[in-house]
Amino acid sequence: MKRFDYRILIGLALILGGTLMLLEQTDVLAGAVGYFWAGLLAIAAAIFLYNFFGDRSRWWAAIPGFTLAGMAASSLLLDRLGWGGLAFLGGLGLGFWAVYFSGRQRWWAIIPAGVLTTLGITSALSEVYNIFDTGGVFLVGLGLTFLLVAILAGMKWAFIPAAILLLIGFIVGTPFVGILEYAWIGILLLAGVVLIVSALRSE
Repeated sequence: MKRFDYRILIGLALILGGTLMLLEQTDVLAGAVGYFWAGLLAIAAAIFLYNFFGDRSRWWAAIPGFTLAGMAASSLLLDRLGWGGLAFLGGLGLGFWAVYFSGRQRWWAIIPAGVLTTLGITSALSEVYNIFDTGGVFLVGLGLTFLLVAILAGMKWAFIPAAILLLIGFIVGTPFVGILEYAWIGILLLAGVVLIVSALRSE
């Protein structure tokens, strides 16, 4: 049996791309080229995801697979409706979530997964809902990420940055953000008193 020549597939793709470009240039089909590239990205994503779901030892394939799927979704209607950032960053984050759930020993994947998911949410808040003051949301997202590292991966050290980020995030995200400046002063004063008292007791 004669082996399939990959040049035929590439040739068909080029012909399809040229046809869609012609349709867009002649105003027959608006956004035709965008649909073409989205289709190519979706096909590439399907190839990587097929390798990932077919063999979980190929966990690395989840990252380009979900990333390309997010790019494909972003280049379609999602980008025009303002959800492009969430689709792209969410796809990246989903890839790392898949890496973690395919092998719990890869707990490190929780951190980029949480950060990228948080960035996707803040992007949607800015693009869709015109909420640009998203610093509190970002810090809370990072805090929840480290909280998941502590709970899911059993890394107790992660409770410390989780608590700090969640506290600052909730303060920044409230109307009483000015209290934060006085809170730091209070913390420093309290820490100084504790150190002096402990030193005097030890004498």
